Amino acid sequence: MASSSSGSNRQVSLTTTNNVSLKSQSTDFDHQRWLFESKGKYGIGNACWQDDDNKGKSFAEFMDKPWKPLTRKTSVPASVLSPYRVLVAIRLVTQFFFLSWRLQNPNFDAMWLWGVSISCEIWFAFSWLLDQLPKLNPINRATDLVALKDKFESTSMDNPKGRSDLPGVDVFISTADPDKEPPLVTANTILSILAVEYPIEKVSIYISDDGGAILTFEAMAEAVSFGNLWVPFCRKHNIEPRNPDSYFSQKTDPTKNKKRPDFVKDHRWIKREYDEFKVRINGLPDVIKKRCERYNHREEMEKNHGSASAEAVQNTKATWMADGTHWPGTWLNPVADHKKGDHAGIIQLMSKVPETEPVMGIEDEGKLDFRDVDVRLPMFVYVSREKRPGYDHEKKAGAMNSLVRASAILSNGPFILNLDCDHYIYNSMAIREGMCFMMDRGGDRICFIQFPQRFEGIDPSDRYANHNTVFFDENMRALDGLQGPVYVGTGCMFRRYALYGFSPPRAIEYSGIVGQKKKPAATLSPNDSLKAVSDQDVETTAPNEEHPDLNLPKKFGNSTMFVDSIAVAEYQGRPLADHVSVKNGRPPGALLDPRPPLDAPTVAEAIGVISCWYEENTEWGERIGWIYGSVTEDVVTGYRMHNRGWRSIYCITKRDAFRGTAPINLTDRLHQVLRWATGQFIVPNIDATFLTYLLLMTITLCLISLLEVKWSGIALEEWWRNEQFWAIGGSSAHLAAVIQGLLKVTAGIEISFTLTSKSAGEDEDDVYADLYVVKWSSLFVMPLTICITNIVALIMGTARTLFSVIPQWNKLVGGAFFSFWVLAHMYPFMKGLMGRKGKVTTIIYVWTGILSITVSLLWISISPPDDTAKI
Repeated sequence: MASSSSGSNRQVSLTTTNNVSLKSQSTDFDHQRWLFESKGKYGIGNACWQDDDNKGKSFAEFMDKPWKPLTRKTSVPASVLSPYRVLVAIRLVTQFFFLSWRLQNPNFDAMWLWGVSISCEIWFAFSWLLDQLPKLNPINRATDLVALKDKFESTSMDNPKGRSDLPGVDVFISTADPDKEPPLVTANTILSILAVEYPIEKVSIYISDDGGAILTFEAMAEAVSFGNLWVPFCRKHNIEPRNPDSYFSQKTDPTKNKKRPDFVKDHRWIKREYDEFKVRINGLPDVIKKRCERYNHREEMEKNHGSASAEAVQNTKATWMADGTHWPGTWLNPVADHKKGDHAGIIQLMSKVPETEPVMGIEDEGKLDFRDVDVRLPMFVYVSREKRPGYDHEKKAGAMNSLVRASAILSNGPFILNLDCDHYIYNSMAIREGMCFMMDRGGDRICFIQFPQRFEGIDPSDRYANHNTVFFDENMRALDGLQGPVYVGTGCMFRRYALYGFSPPRAIEYSGIVGQKKKPAATLSPNDSLKAVSDQDVETTAPNEEHPDLNLPKKFGNSTMFVDSIAVAEYQGRPLADHVSVKNGRPPGALLDPRPPLDAPTVAEAIGVISCWYEENTEWGERIGWIYGSVTEDVVTGYRMHNRGWRSIYCITKRDAFRGTAPINLTDRLHQVLRWATGQFIVPNIDATFLTYLLLMTITLCLISLLEVKWSGIALEEWWRNEQFWAIGGSSAHLAAVIQGLLKVTAGIEISFTLTSKSAGEDEDDVYADLYVVKWSSLFVMPLTICITNIVALIMGTARTLFSVIPQWNKLVGGAFFSFWVLAHMYPFMKGLMGRKGKVTTIIYVWTGILSITVSLLWISISPPDDTAKI
């Protein structure tokens, strides 16, 4: 196991042992009931901050500096955007005339098919309009990191050491099952965050282990131990990316742009250390199993030593920690109080709270020379919320809300960065990029910064549109020109205050049709009381007007320490008041002082707010935090903040901010698609009017697509891949999502949450091996039906035309064109069914036969042969 950092800090591990007792705790309860001493095997439980004498300083000279904006906004060139808007207008008019013609010319031979067709075409036109309107005003944004450093980290008379005045950031990582989310992938993500380029004392990392697995817990301890070597190495040689697995997997020359003469020696040494680290991580399951067998055997021997009958003693097979105590989470052999959905809450500080001043390393004989390198690590906390039977734990949204409360007690960073366990920091300056927007003029009205998702381990052709570049680089950028992009679940930096359900400062309240009035700006200070916070505009259903100080406990729970942290988070999240145009700012230098000490009562309070009963009779999940009631809690949460008047920002960096590491096969990709969109082409009788409208719409659509590719900067191949997967997803996952939604609304059937398996990327022979895995899913039925229908239609249509007395080649050409068009869109789906080396699973043959027979019989029933018709 990982050894803890040196020092005299007391080792503390915390766990809830009786949620009933904790529920009735008093203000001065005995903390020793909730804390127990560990033996220094996993990390630091208690850490003190150094005193600072830099209080009450004047920053008058700061105001004399010329004011510089931290971000700039540029529009798409008019030479590209103006023709684009004209073409959209032309296609919209043409679409209107086309639908009018279709309604006036029904197909009386197949009215039900015509009705389905026209309904789909109208819906398709409406969805196209909704998708196209935001794209009329796309914008580009850029940040100025030099100006950010000059404004917040420059030396002055009152800040001779150049301490950072930037606000704190809490980074949230979520995981649930080490079997589907390999601990090595999660550990690499943690290492990339530990090495981020941001003031170390301002960063706090939290991992939510919703499964309460000891494997994840000990893997994180190993990650921190290796981080003591990896993080200084990254800082010394300016390593990018700072995920060791991705860094060592690069095909480029590692010595490129490296000037220090000892880099080759350090690189070779750290690579060897990382290989040993991987062996330890991968060997943890066996180590834990053997340890538990050894401890259980010893305990059984001790119990049977004084017993007259060995058979009378039944020893429970417990799961043991490395320090010789029972693991309070889920056991390998589940029992009551130690299984998924029924275990105590756990908070463990894996790395101590860093000192305020830099700590330089030393030269270690035979290892790395870390002289002149800051070797501090950010605070890293393992969190597993309490779970008990009879409580709805609300899946990922509930876990994120638990992290919000626990982090507010422990570090209370005014900004929160949310990442998945396989979504690591690819650009070490990513947090600074996002902070440029939050700390710029008007940044106090921004609720979150959404970064694009980029992935590794995807084949060069991107056959399943896993990169999804059209959505991110077109749709999200277009929405940025309006109120802002949506929240997509990961790679997002939040303003903590916005998550609490407050309205933004200078928000506009609309009354009636045209009337409006401005809401008062927030004027909180870090010393504001509970009543001062409750007087602010919080969305609520039942305010207590006589006693406003009683409103917030009802909304946020009964933790006074948590409620008192709200005003502090709001104040610290404001931009600097260094210009007359900056509204609702804070004075420069307000965040130079260190945070208060982190003591045992504080951590005990954090244990209380992750209890399963804490959210009872509160507004968590309804108006506060991540919103409950949907498997797409991310989208709903973003919408709620937008509805209150907040705006969001889409931030594209020159170097990708974050990257995912798990390749996704066809089955997993379809299960990830949750958006509803579907439409089918039914070929009507072809005449001149129809062909004219169709040709005009096709030409305008192609030109619009080319201009979209131009202003978004994506490749034409990526655009075509997106179109293909839009058709695949629209006929499978989107359709299933509609059916599931209707079942939930009408019958109350809950939608299941499926955790996507992540790959550890250990197959060196074929890095894309997981892409070729074919796992049968019910989502395959509809697109497989479409493919078979079009193939059978091509065969039958060709045969009928060839053997007809008077062949109607115009109908064959028109029908064949649309069938080939559909099959071209379905090509990635059909290729995915082939799996690796073109092998088709047996179930595909079975479904193909069944569907072929069904389609043939249906066709004969609708359009019987001429001889049968005469009879």
